[in-house]
Amino acid sequence: MPNTINQAAAALHRKYRGKLTIKSKVPLTNRRDLALAYTPGVGEISRQIARSRAKAYDYTFKANSVAVVSNGTAVLGLGNIGPEAALPVMEGKALLFKQFGDVDAIPLCINATTVEGVVEFVKQIAPTFGGINLEDIAAPECFTILERLQAELTIPVIHDDQQGTAVVVLAAMMNALRVVHKKKETVRVVINGAGAAGLSTAKLFLQYGFKQLILCDSQGPIYQGRKGLNESKLRIAALTNLACRIGLDHPACAAADLASALCGADIFVGVSKAGLLNASLIKLMRPDPIIFAMANPVPEVMPEVARRAGVRVMATGRSDFPNQINNVLVFPGIFRGALDHRVKNITDAMLLRCAKNLAALVSRPTAESIIPSVFDRRVMPAVARAIR
Repeated sequence: MPNTINQAAAALHRKYRGKLTIKSKVPLTNRRDLALAYTPGVGEISRQIARSRAKAYDYTFKANSVAVVSNGTAVLGLGNIGPEAALPVMEGKALLFKQFGDVDAIPLCINATTVEGVVEFVKQIAPTFGGINLEDIAAPECFTILERLQAELTIPVIHDDQQGTAVVVLAAMMNALRVVHKKKETVRVVINGAGAAGLSTAKLFLQYGFKQLILCDSQGPIYQGRKGLNESKLRIAALTNLACRIGLDHPACAAADLASALCGADIFVGVSKAGLLNASLIKLMRPDPIIFAMANPVPEVMPEVARRAGVRVMATGRSDFPNQINNVLVFPGIFRGALDHRVKNITDAMLLRCAKNLAALVSRPTAESIIPSVFDRRVMPAVARAIR
């Protein structure tokens, strides 16, 4: 099956030379059409925008446009592959923006890897666009880039690997908790993977009201006092792993690992690597565990292994299993709402409303159905309503 998909994808991309084109909205068939769309008529439009820059939203494609910016340093499942190799992914992202949100998105893959390089590029192009979607930029630089751009621009900026992932995971988790009849205030959550997705998911979970949360990286549980933490991990260490103190209480702190975190846990959220979770580790968890294994294309544990180990609710990032955690459920709606209402900043309060609206679309969640389909036409409007 994967080989067949790979071959078909290669044939499709070769045939069309990409997935996007530019198409005119207006006729251009005679001299009058040319005079209105270009010279001399366009001169008056430029003069009006020069007097009031806000009129760019009335007279240009800025009102419905988003730049999808990536440097290809952290492409899902592929890693640091560079801007050219990231371009097919960003074209796909732009396609999803149009299909699910009617947003005109332009992929811009750039040859810049430093914080200053990416920030300066985005600031230079910002006058053209109504919003900026950062994509597949490696941590920890992505955190600083997002913070800088949100502070320095007057158009909405999100990093989909951060906010997009966090919203979909939280929405699905709200319904998973309903299935197992557990409460956010009492469950213990383990998030494995402390990159863009893991850190942002942890922060949004805390905003929502989860009390016991442990974040793990490749060295094991993160906790206050652990050596070698970067600035982003230092911040989260001050907010997580407080009651359980896993790591600090371990006989040899350096040896604290995923197993130590999973003992007595109710929930595992994996945004890390394939095959890290097995039946033995799952059996360390409390009864009726929830597993979100979102590494792609191969999850941290396959659903059949998880079910045999007693997992009650299982989700992955794949479309061939139930409960697909897919960012396309939120980013088109986030920008649809932001563009329609001229929102300048996407706040945590908005993201929480997005998650709640998305979760509410599944009125009676089951173990096999905790999140709407990406083709559910109610999804985009429900998310967009939260951004205002």
